[in-house]
Order: sequence, then structure tokens, then C-alpha cells
Amino acid sequence: MYRFKPYQPKPILKEHLNLGGENPAGERIEVNSLYFMRGGKPWIGVMGEFHYARYDRRYWQQELSKMKAGGITIVATYVFWIYHEEIEGEFDFTGDRDLRAFILECQKLGLDVVIRIGPWAHGEVRNGGFPEWLLQKPYKLRENNPDYLAKARILYEKIAEQVQGLFYKDGGNIIAVQLENELTHDAEHLGTLKQLAIECGMIAPIYTVTGWNAVNGARIPVDEVVPVFGGYCDAPWDQHKEQLPPSPHYFFTGMRNDTGIGADLLPRQTSDDGWQLPYERYPFATCELGGGMQVTHHRRPLVAPMDIYAISLVKLGDGNNLIGYYMYHGGTNKIGKLTTLQESRATGYPNDYPILSYDFQAPLSEYGEVREHYRLLNLLHLFVQDFGDRLAPMIRVEAEHPVKREDTTSLRYAMRTDGQSGFVFINHYQRHAKLADLHEVVLDTGSVIFPPIDVCGDISFFLPFLMELAPGVVLECATAQPLCKQGDVYFFTQIPGIPVEYRLTGGQILRAEPGIDSILQIGEVKVVTLTWDQARYLRRLDDELYLGDGCDLFALEGSICSAQDGEYEYWHWTGERFESRFIQQPYIEPTVKFKKVEKPPFEPKHIDHLHLGGEREICWHQVSVSGSQGFVKIDYIGDAAQLYVDGELVADDFYYGKAWRVPARLLGGKSCYLAVSELRDDFYREF
Repeated sequence: MYRFKPYQPKPILKEHLNLGGENPAGERIEVNSLYFMRGGKPWIGVMGEFHYARYDRRYWQQELSKMKAGGITIVATYVFWIYHEEIEGEFDFTGDRDLRAFILECQKLGLDVVIRIGPWAHGEVRNGGFPEWLLQKPYKLRENNPDYLAKARILYEKIAEQVQGLFYKDGGNIIAVQLENELTHDAEHLGTLKQLAIECGMIAPIYTVTGWNAVNGARIPVDEVVPVFGGYCDAPWDQHKEQLPPSPHYFFTGMRNDTGIGADLLPRQTSDDGWQLPYERYPFATCELGGGMQVTHHRRPLVAPMDIYAISLVKLGDGNNLIGYYMYHGGTNKIGKLTTLQESRATGYPNDYPILSYDFQAPLSEYGEVREHYRLLNLLHLFVQDFGDRLAPMIRVEAEHPVKREDTTSLRYAMRTDGQSGFVFINHYQRHAKLADLHEVVLDTGSVIFPPIDVCGDISFFLPFLMELAPGVVLECATAQPLCKQGDVYFFTQIPGIPVEYRLTGGQILRAEPGIDSILQIGEVKVVTLTWDQARYLRRLDDELYLGDGCDLFALEGSICSAQDGEYEYWHWTGERFESRFIQQPYIEPTVKFKKVEKPPFEPKHIDHLHLGGEREICWHQVSVSGSQGFVKIDYIGDAAQLYVDGELVADDFYYGKAWRVPARLLGGKSCYLAVSELRDDFYREF
């Protein structure tokens, strides 16, 4: 029997923050101490990071459509100063750097936007995004001195020019502005940056700052901003080559502040004047739940899908009311006019990153391929889109007995409730650890006792109790996870290894064998139960529900498309049943030939990056690719690899145990050469 600590309602502070705003249609966005509100209702946004300047603008619409299909409702994006003013006084917002065009693409798709305007950003960009010329100035940066603020004002004015008329107050889709990044000790400077942004015309309902990197929480201008938090499955910035201890992010601790994020750059600080970030004044909001993990040269974690899904589920159970991922979509760094633009030891940072690749092992890869955690995360996103107004006001309630960090035998669970109905969250997954199978688990919420279940294998899930389906129809509890609602039809998914049972108040018990034809009539509502494998491919597109048969569907310009080329079956929910349909996307597999050569017929410009950590042997291959569809699979083993096309570097990779996949469109019909450097045992690996 697993019980909870007593439910204790929390007073909600309202109208105490200098935040909020209204659009021309009269809809308001507001923030109280527990949750966000939109249009007068509690609201949970789902935010995914995607950097416009790190992606070919020809594919923005397609990739944003995939993000929307994956349940993203807000796109967060950095405005990297060095990308826009590499040479002092010469601003560039053209091509892939066209911030305005990117935001308008988001607006066409109904996606909100958060602009992270710096001035300092980090983002694994050279100098944290500061241009080289700025570093040569004879004054300190990232603080309130007139010379620096004058330069910051120019940047903000230029950004404001690009985004004028696109803010929420104007009927646009920019709902928030993040100021700076990872500034832990200077609330006054953050306050000045907010005022500066407002003076330049960047007026949004919400302003955010990162709240981590200090033991007592970052020093922030209280009540002027919302502090946002994060959590990653590993720490490739750590300066060692050992496996990390069990991550606390897989436990229901209620922790918001992760002092480990950015620990490579920022000192851990303790307050000697009594400072403590007043968490109780703000909703729990995240901006950097690790959507994946970028490899560094010395640490190369291999991300598993459950590494990502389990953290997001745990934070949701811990009270997260703004789900934000970094990164949700990978990208590719530019090479500047003066320098490469990646973070590296050569630029004074403690980590070396690839010159080009910023794949991040994200749900959507550097080139837009779908990874398994894209599918898993959407199980949560579908739910909060339809039931976020119910979940957001619910308070986190701890398990009766907390689980210690080294404990692999106790159930990890928590509850969110309003004192009556709610959801029980269970995480039975720990990165790099095997948790003991648990049998005959009985959950007692204090008002409802669930039937016994077995919790075995790598699973994370949540279960509803006292969930009203319709007036007079209340689901006392279910051993299936709720997904979404379409009209008067509720969709659930079976949790692997757990039989599906729906118990109604009044004593009726219904069981279901999951599948696309599993439809139960309960009073005036229907309940559809999908298998876990099927639910991974359930998508809401243009307000309709679709289910792909092993393909990832998205809507593009009025058509239903698959992220995978070829012919696929899918199903459309008609309101009564799933109806079979087909996609035909003609596809010709590219042909690839590799020929070993002594050296390429040109002088490679970036070959030094293949000798990180010491001189290495380099093996060259000429690569001949015909066709422009699909991907070229390069199944190499080495320290790092580079691809040159017509003498220019177009792709690179640090080997971390997986085959490298590069779009054929980059290589087809061109003069291509592959360089692979010698593999040594001089980095942390998980392969």
C-alpha cells in the first residue's frame, strides 16, 4: 500500500507580479504564484527550443509543422548577437538570420514565440553569443555600466525593429521575452535589461530569467520576472570522464533549482546575506528540460528515449506548469566571416564542441529526423493541451516516504490534486540503473484506492482518479494513462505490462483490450484505449486526430504528411471510429559509394578540429552520392568526422556510438570527401 502525505491547500498569490497583458481580441495572459492563465483559464504551455539561425530557412515551415505535431505550442529561440553583428555596426537579419520571417512562420502555424534576447546567451555559441569586437572593449560586460548598456541598447533596438507589431499586445504571437541567461548574482542588471527592453518597444506579457546556478537560487528582480528552470539527464560540461551518480531528476523531489546546469562557466554561490529566491511567488516553469544532450569532445553521453520522457513526466508530477525543452529541434552552426561560431577551449571555454553540428540528440534531429523521445513526449503534450486547465491548479503532494538517491527498490511516486480529483505519477526509470520490479502495488490517494498493479521494466506513467468525464459520469480511477479528448470521446493508452481497468463511481468496472477498435460506451461518452505502441503515433493535426501506422504524421499546407518518405497507412478519427487512409510520398533511395584516398584535392580549412586532444591519424574517403532524397548513412568508427563538399565543410560529428546520418540533399551529385580521425580512449563514452 502506497500512501501520500496529507493534502494541504496553498494560498495563491494574485496580481503581485508586474507581468501580464492583453491582446486586441481581449484575451489576457496572466501569472499567479501557482500557474499561468490564458483567456481566464489555467493554462500549461509546451515550449520547444529551435534556433532559426541554425537552420535552413527553406525548411522552417516543415520543421515547425513537425514541432506542432509533436505537441509544441510555444517556440523558444535565441537571438545570438554574434550572428547578427559579427562586425561592429554591420547588422545582418537576412537569410537564415531573418528573425522576423521566422516568427511570422510560427504565427502562420498558430505557434507562440519566446525570444531569448540576451545580450549574453550561452547556447554553446562562441563567447556565449558576444561578438569578438565586444570582448575587446575596455569595460566590463554583463553589468550596469553605461558603456556596455549603450551597446546593449543598440542590440535591443535592432531586435525590436525586426519584431515590431509581432507582440501579443499587437495581436502577434510573441508572448514572452527572456532576458540574459544564467546570470546568477545581479538582480539590478536584470531589472535594467527589462526596462531597456520595454523602452526599445519589446513589451510582452511575460519576462523570464533563468533561476539556476546558485545554491540559494539566482538573484533576480523579485516580482518583475518569472524564474525558469531546467534539468538534464547528463552533464557533458563536467570536466571529468567518469559516469555521473544517479540523477536527482528521476526522483519526485519538488526541486526546481539545478545548480549543476552551466557549472562549467558559473561558480556555485551561497548567500551570506540571507538571500533566498522566493519560489512561492512564482509558478514552477521550465525552459531547459533536456530534450537531449549535446556531446562535447571529452564527454559523449548516449541519450535513450526514456532518459528524456521520464524527466519530463517527473517534473510534471512535481508541479511543472510550463513545460520547456532545450533543445527540441537540433541545428547546424554557421561559419562566420571572421571565425567559426561554436564554443571551444580555444575561445576560453572549458568544452570543445563540433564546429557545425548542434544536433543535441534532440527529439527532432539536426536534419529534422524524428527520434523516439519525440513520440513519447507527445503522450504528455496531448494530455496538457486538453486537460492542462484541470492539472495546472493542482498541488503536488509528496509520497508518504521519500526515496533516497541510491534506492533502486522503492516505488517513486507523487500526486497532483485539488483535494478531490487528481493524478498519481509513477517513475520506474533511472538512467544507468536497473530498478527492482514491484508487484501488487496498491495506490491509496486518501479518497481512492487503486486496484493492484505490477510496476516492472523501464516505465513512467500517470493515472487519474475522480476524473469527471461528463456530468454524472465520474471515473473513480483507471489503470491506463489519459491521452486527450476529442468531442465526447476520451483517449487512453495502456501502460506496458498493466491490464486496463476503468472503475466508475457507483461500482461499475470496465476492462478493455487495447487497440484501434477498443471503444467503450460509458453513458454519453466513449473511451478509446490504444496500445502504448499505437499511442506513440497519435497526433492532433488541424484539430483532428490521426494515428500513423509506424509513421510520424504532420500537417503541411493543408495536407497530411509523413516525416518518413514512402508509402504509409494511417487512420483518421471520424468521431465514431478510426478510418483507414494512405500516404504516398514517392521516394528513391540514394546510392552511396566510398573510395579510400590518400588525401583530398584541396586544402581542408578545418582539419585542426580533427586533432583535438593531440595529433591523430586521418583517414580520407571520396564519397559519391546520387539522389537527393533521404539520408546517407555513414557507419564510421573514429574520434570525429568531417564532410567537405566542393572544398567546403558542410557537416561534422563527434562519434558517440551511433551511425552518422546526413541528408542526401547536401551531397548528391557533388564532389564530396569524408575525413575520419583516429579513435582513442580519451573521453567519456557510453558505447
